[in-house]
Amino acid sequence: MIEHKFQKLEEILIEMETVVIAFSGGVDSTFLLKVAIDTLGRERVLAVTADSETYPFEELQEAKQLATQLHARHEIIETSEINIPGYAENTSNRCYFCKKSLFEHLIPIMKQQGYKNIAFGLIADDLGEHRPGTQAAREYNVRGPLQEANLYKSEIRELSQQMGLRTWDKPSFACLSSRITYGEEITIEKLRRIDWSEQVIRATGIRQVRVRTHGEIARIEVEQEDIPVLLKHHDEITSKLQEFGYTYVTMDLSGYKSGSMNKTIKKAVK
Repeated sequence: MIEHKFQKLEEILIEMETVVIAFSGGVDSTFLLKVAIDTLGRERVLAVTADSETYPFEELQEAKQLATQLHARHEIIETSEINIPGYAENTSNRCYFCKKSLFEHLIPIMKQQGYKNIAFGLIADDLGEHRPGTQAAREYNVRGPLQEANLYKSEIRELSQQMGLRTWDKPSFACLSSRITYGEEITIEKLRRIDWSEQVIRATGIRQVRVRTHGEIARIEVEQEDIPVLLKHHDEITSKLQEFGYTYVTMDLSGYKSGSMNKTIKKAVK
């Protein structure tokens, strides 16, 4: 089954001919970039990374390294989500404004450099989640080849491992804004506080972490097996996060859950 999906992905890319890929350096976009280069050739693929306030410095450096390792043509553009009308207000469709701005930056690059398509790392798992960014993709005719091939995250990790990609077991990542509860204004100060806080926690050896922000409260999510590590370092973590501006530092006993902030949307709808 997975082999058929991989073949379908190759067929989709061949049909696209040339492509600009929105490249974050995550599991999905790295896999997409690798397969696109292998299928179409280096000159027919351009990876573009958007550097903004919501994108941690560490992730930018890794994206650069990965692009070099894959021998990809790679460009970095400067963007600013905070300045996008409707974004900082942090409504439930925040991601729509972000993706809309991203695609508006990528379209001129595509046209000026003679590419025929834009693609991003949409996967099959995303169709069952709250993903306003997919609306922007439809509006701008941006493709999601991984989703079109019906590839799920677990399958992409398996194929990435087979291909020798170091990202095969990389923790899932989402922009820093996703840590701030809907309805609470997004500011550069809050984004920096979240970034610094997660760096402190990762320094203990924990790989998957979210510092969910609810006003003055930091709600830390880590994998269940990492909770003892978090508790072991609770004094230094609490001290640091309070230095960064949080009044209360808490741990979510449910552990890490992708998209956990979407629970507030569901409650509002009921």
